[in-house]
Amino acid sequence: MTDSSPLSSLSSAFAELVARTAPSVVSVHSHRSRSTGFVWKSGLIITADEALADEGEVEIGLADGSRAAATITGRDHTTDIALLRADIALAPAKLAATVPPLGALSIVVATHRETPSAALGMVSASGKSWRSLRGGDIDARIELDVRLRESQQGGLALDASGDAFGMAVLGPRRVLVIPTATIERIAPQLEARGHIARGYLGLGLQPVRLDDGIGAMVMSVDKAGPSAAAGIRQGDVIVAVNDQKLSGVRALSRTLGPASVGAVVDVAVRRGGEPVSFKVTVGERPEA
Repeated sequence: MTDSSPLSSLSSAFAELVARTAPSVVSVHSHRSRSTGFVWKSGLIITADEALADEGEVEIGLADGSRAAATITGRDHTTDIALLRADIALAPAKLAATVPPLGALSIVVATHRETPSAALGMVSASGKSWRSLRGGDIDARIELDVRLRESQQGGLALDASGDAFGMAVLGPRRVLVIPTATIERIAPQLEARGHIARGYLGLGLQPVRLDDGIGAMVMSVDKAGPSAAAGIRQGDVIVAVNDQKLSGVRALSRTLGPASVGAVVDVAVRRGGEPVSFKVTVGERPEA
């Protein structure tokens, strides 16, 4: 006798969604780290940058138990996106540029111990774009009320229709989703260049307290950098950029995203207690 109860039908529907998505999901092995990734384009895998080791070989684990060597094509620490290349013949995942509403159900399709896994949760936050602590622009803030293991981060987050709306990652005390719009903006740049262009002032800065707020003392200057060309010196104290008072060195760093490269900014400093202003053309941060 077939159970046609609403709960049984819902369970079967969820299982079907997972089965349809799982073939595009792989496990990622790097040094002692285990995580999940998914096929973005033929031979290219997206995974969580935070879960990827900084050294050692990288391998992709497939559902049949086999492994394939992978290379890191590019990675962006600020958006937690890494792109791998591997000689595997798996169908790419279908990403949807949707942002689920607050309270919607979500399934994370991932891997654990090299086998497919799934976790059911709810969208606990769904909001506008935000900037990560590392300065990356994320197109929507999506949080999931779901428990994920370390090995499951990098998995695909699905809505109840089976649309993959992003990559699930582990944030501070919460599960975040890097939305499709961010992935589709960052991944092509990683494929083409291996990194994301970031703004560069060519300064080493130390926060200092001033009588009227916060400043950033210039501790070192790249002699070939844009600030040196503008006339900023060691010992200057930056107090504002584009007429915006400085709130901290980290906040200043977060403004130096891809869009800042080539922009001319007004930098207000105090030199020997006297106010001085400079126009600095933001450069591109050299690769490490």
